[in-house]
Amino acid sequence: MTVSKQPEVRVNERIRVPQVRVIGDDGQQVGVVPVREALALAQSRGLDLVEVSPTARPPVCRIMDYGKFKYEQNRRARKAKKKQHQMQLKEIKMRPKIDDHDYEFKLQHARTFLLARDKVKVTVTFRGREIAHQDIGYKLIQKVIGALADVSLVESTPRSEGRTITTVLMPKAPKTGIKDHKPGAAPEAKPGAAEARPRIEAGTKE
Repeated sequence: MTVSKQPEVRVNERIRVPQVRVIGDDGQQVGVVPVREALALAQSRGLDLVEVSPTARPPVCRIMDYGKFKYEQNRRARKAKKKQHQMQLKEIKMRPKIDDHDYEFKLQHARTFLLARDKVKVTVTFRGREIAHQDIGYKLIQKVIGALADVSLVESTPRSEGRTITTVLMPKAPKTGIKDHKPGAAPEAKPGAAEARPRIEAGTKE
């Protein structure tokens, strides 16, 4: 059996009570009047009688343009929905022999994604005989986790998948009283930021 959807509010002839408390279209109290009188008053102004507080005794009704009211209500709902951020999964890829500049560049990208409320998948990819040095990949992953600890939490712990090591970071909940991040602003220098990245031992071929 199909159940018909009930209207969100009762309007005009759908208001079936003897008396209602009426608020005019100017926001002023009209008073408690018979529902037929309230409906006639609304119709005389080319407007609708809308029940806004059905549980009150007597129910409270307001004289308004219901069509315009619904339009504005839907418009605000659509606008609010657009403002809601849909979290995405971004990815940054690194090599175990990544140089300092590339490392900092990708780290900044990851930070930007996290501050924009997106998750970040960090992937370290091995080529050739680099796979024999997975410990270097794990150290690099842990270094990234530590560098982003102020803005992220580990959602998926580092794990090996074929020739890659991956982890997933999720953004921390924003703290009250903390200023919003400004795009393009340089992050504060962190201790050890200038340390050299892990390297594959000399003689290892890709």
